[in-house]
Amino acid sequence: MNDDTSGNLHLPSLSITGFRGIDCLTIPHLGRVTLLAGRNGVGKTTVLDAVRVYAARGKPSVLRSLLRTREELPTVFDADQVVFLDYAALFHGRDAVRGRGISIGSGSDSDALGIDVATPADLSDEQEEMFADLSANLSMEMDVQVFKCTFQNRSRLLPWSLRTGRRPGPIARDHYFRYMRKGWFGEDEWQEIPSKSLGPGLSANRELASLWDDVALTDKEKLPLQALQLILGTDIERVAVVGADDPRRLGREGRRVIVKLRDGTQPVPLRSLGDGVTRMFGIGLALVNSCNGFLLVDEAENGIHHSIQQDFWKMVLRAAHQNNVQVLATTHSQDCWKGFAQAAAEDKDAEGIVIRLERDGEEVRSVEYTEEHLKAAADQDIEVR
Repeated sequence: MNDDTSGNLHLPSLSITGFRGIDCLTIPHLGRVTLLAGRNGVGKTTVLDAVRVYAARGKPSVLRSLLRTREELPTVFDADQVVFLDYAALFHGRDAVRGRGISIGSGSDSDALGIDVATPADLSDEQEEMFADLSANLSMEMDVQVFKCTFQNRSRLLPWSLRTGRRPGPIARDHYFRYMRKGWFGEDEWQEIPSKSLGPGLSANRELASLWDDVALTDKEKLPLQALQLILGTDIERVAVVGADDPRRLGREGRRVIVKLRDGTQPVPLRSLGDGVTRMFGIGLALVNSCNGFLLVDEAENGIHHSIQQDFWKMVLRAAHQNNVQVLATTHSQDCWKGFAQAAAEDKDAEGIVIRLERDGEEVRSVEYTEEHLKAAADQDIEVR
């Protein structure tokens, strides 16, 4: 095992406090590629979400995307009303209280991203006036608060709506979002870390097409093609994206990926070759588009047959090392972690670690398996999921 790569990792370790379902979690070591195992509900996906928020430095669009994905919306709203995202759901226990905020980082206070409820003392006179104006334009059943995001001695603010449990009154959508745009303060650009996230399902055509656009006709094409070859072998010849950006020009489908097979007279849609092929292509694309950043993969085993797990992880470990990508993935599969263990034991250039998360009530703790531990566990068929 080569530990030299850990010095280049964005997060050589991870500490999470007060974020969603995790009250407190410390993972002392992360690898170039880290596989998170553990039971359903233990917090594996929450760890990926936390790293995504950290990489984006609390960027509001990422917070909104996370909340929408988790359907953190009001229980009642009309079609002509603003859909207020429930920002309190970001905090542990869904309770946004001053002094019990969120902290995500490597364990060092200077490198931790913090999100907390702001007080009037955090606001300038102009900001106080702005938020008072916004509150006045909401119904009495809504309240506007502010949370403050801090990183490396810099901070910025964002207004958010606190629901009281009653039906929100209608307000003008453009009025609310005008203040949302103006409310994000901090003139300096915060240096984000590139990050790509793949859910347990298949990537949408639009996402695949966008990722392909960034590598088409470059040497980076080779990795997604190599990923396809893990399933299709040498039958794969070429890949292309066809269709229009405007779905109205091509029915409802928009852009889509097509594949030319060696014995085929015409190219075929990528998705016609099966979910495993589409999943593998998406992971290969995401890897080469995550250079110098993070790749976060939820339920990495989905769609990938057990017989190619070892070759799959060889590809991921090698590409992560070559492209300086830090990969965090989750799994429920014994075949997945065994394939990972075998691949990590053979690769001396990149560090691979399996972390098993365990929950005891509100407490979440981590158990680390290095490459040596994994090899022994795989050889003796010891369960680490």
